[in-house]
Amino acid sequence: MSQLPAYPLLIAALLMGLSACQMQLATNQAKSPGFAPEYQGIETRLLDHDLVSFQVQMTGARTKADVADYAKCAAAQYALIRGYGFARHVRTNVEESDGIWRGDAVYTVSAALPEGLLTLDAEVVVENCRNDEIPTV
Repeated sequence: MSQLPAYPLLIAALLMGLSACQMQLATNQAKSPGFAPEYQGIETRLLDHDLVSFQVQMTGARTKADVADYAKCAAAQYALIRGYGFARHVRTNVEESDGIWRGDAVYTVSAALPEGLLTLDAEVVVENCRNDEIPTV
């Protein structure tokens, strides 16, 4: 009787474990001790029919990534509100002054998956934002 290689099962188990670790890491980052963000608003500016700027402001950010995540959540929800399922990140600028963090992010929104590496599935992102308690538009 020949045995099948255990590699496929091992690989599947490793991938499931890695996925669980990534989900736990994201949850831990969002709810880490001492992290008490105050989300102070989102301003949306339509630049073209599918190009949108999101101005966000917050305090309590740990890094620029927290501000970028806030803008990403806004972009994903905006895409859903407009009846689109996807967004593509164009750029994000973040600055901090006197403890107030401001972000200016630009995204394209579309019904079909856009080309490029920095694409978002809006429904998935909005669900993650809810789980991480990051407000959306």
